[in-house]
Amino acid sequence: MACLPILAEPLPAFDAEEAYTVSGVSSGAYMAVQFHVAHSALVKGAGAIAGGPYYCAQGSIWAAYYNCRTPGWLAPLPSFAALEAQTERLAQSGGIDAVGNLGSSRAWLFTGTADRTVTRDVVEALHAFYRRHGANTVMVRDKPAGHAMVTEAAGNECGTTGTPYINDCDYDAAGELLKHLLGELQPGARQGGRLLQFDQKPFGSHSISMADVGYVFVPKSCEAVRCRVHVAFHGCRQNADEVGERFVREAGYNRWAEANRLIVLYPQTIKRYWGIYNPRGCWDWWGYTGAQYHTKDGAQVRAVKAMLDRLSARRR
Repeated sequence: MACLPILAEPLPAFDAEEAYTVSGVSSGAYMAVQFHVAHSALVKGAGAIAGGPYYCAQGSIWAAYYNCRTPGWLAPLPSFAALEAQTERLAQSGGIDAVGNLGSSRAWLFTGTADRTVTRDVVEALHAFYRRHGANTVMVRDKPAGHAMVTEAAGNECGTTGTPYINDCDYDAAGELLKHLLGELQPGARQGGRLLQFDQKPFGSHSISMADVGYVFVPKSCEAVRCRVHVAFHGCRQNADEVGERFVREAGYNRWAEANRLIVLYPQTIKRYWGIYNPRGCWDWWGYTGAQYHTKDGAQVRAVKAMLDRLSARRR
């Protein structure tokens, strides 16, 4: 486990473009979908590796662990109609942006054939959700991956499910999802930018299971010109306290970011046992931070939105 510094610099302002994309793995995939749906006027696309439909858990840790990971006869996936009705109600009340925005967005989804942690039918339900709303959607189903971030050359053997949850499958998931979400990109380049640690405490504290320190990758070009921003959400047991800097360095985003004027934000969670129960350091996709977790008012959604606001603020 890596030791994080006690002090970190404030998150810099880069005058970034206010049109964002997001992606994530497992709980990070659920978080990416939540953030996309909540802020679909600003978020133009989402990538989800081993994640399911919006509001799948419906505020229940039981549903999160069973119905929305490995559904079966005793714990089926939630009714599509019920989830759709709730999504529409939230949009009408202003809890999330208008669902019509999803029709002009993009979604890139992945399920590994060796993933027994979040099964294919869960990801197919997410696929149906995005297609129902008219998003330009790609679904990858043919890679023999376990439950992990899938890379071209880093991490465990492809079919593995285990720490650091990064698998070498000879497949560049980060590059493929970025190309779908952002359009034509320049080939990935050697990293010449900076991977910065920043102080997360002004945005979200331990009380909402967020770490003191987050990460942001800033290409050299973005020091002087306006750039886009992509948010990459790690999975459970994949934050810096658990795996050090492996996710932020090895997931595959940074080399594409360097070549394509793209800032990558890597917010970080922590484990919590008291006050709130989050023993695996997951993102909140079942309600441990409160009933509004999946909306604009969700504590972690607000924290990440505030980080994006800071990145888009004028340079000083």
